Amino acid sequence: MQWMRHNAGFGLVGGLMLATALMQPGTGWAQAAAVQTPTAPTSETQMPTAEPPAAQKPAAPLGPDSSLPGAGQGAVLDRVVAVVNGDLILESDIDEEQRFEEIQPYRAVDSNHSRELTVRRLIDRTLILQQAEVEPETAVSDGELDAQLATLRKDIPACKQYHCETEAGWAKYVNDHGFTVEEFRARWRQRMELLKFIEVRFRNGIRISDDDIKAYYEKTMLPEYAKRHVTPPKLETISPRIEEVLLQQQVGNLLRDWLTSLRAQGRVRIMRPGEVAP
Repeated sequence: MQWMRHNAGFGLVGGLMLATALMQPGTGWAQAAAVQTPTAPTSETQMPTAEPPAAQKPAAPLGPDSSLPGAGQGAVLDRVVAVVNGDLILESDIDEEQRFEEIQPYRAVDSNHSRELTVRRLIDRTLILQQAEVEPETAVSDGELDAQLATLRKDIPACKQYHCETEAGWAKYVNDHGFTVEEFRARWRQRMELLKFIEVRFRNGIRISDDDIKAYYEKTMLPEYAKRHVTPPKLETISPRIEEVLLQQQVGNLLRDWLTSLRAQGRVRIMRPGEVAP
């Protein structure tokens, strides 16, 4: 069944559920994220637009730089919307994140495209990336990246009209969404590394018992099949998929609690219009 297939496995579709919850509005722990809101009002921040947009940036001097071309001649503002342990999240990051999210074939539907949820998602991801820097990194090889991108190009519905099976068609598709091919590769590599980090940190210590699998089958799956008037598969044939679903649920719970702890221990500040980063 459709709902079962998309909840099974840590492969490209099933596995991306974890990373997707950080990348998409209204799903998983990103929706439940609680952030600290500042109270002191200040003024808007001016940032050079040449800075590459990224979810994680080191704190930099704020304000116009006279050495940059066009300084003092009406440089475009890029407002700081959040500061996460000194790393800045900019208004341009929100725009880029929403453009990137539109490309995802596995995303949950969010009719509101909530800006607030996008900010929370970027905050959660920045917190994880900060931890990944100080812990052993699980690198993604070019071969792994190429394999996922090849599958992605087949799974994106709009890619058919662009003929994404060709390099020219794929380049036009990502360009029409505001990315170069290399920029998109870098974003997708980060997505894969994020998922690997989460899996290594949380999944290895989780054990799913036979009783857990049986309870999920009887209390969740069988009622769903009955509701759809479909004959359910036998437990022994579906148990590996159920185990993956339960693993993902537990990883999600552990990750949510971990992010809550990181926010409490760190400094997460959402800026209001007119404020300057400390």
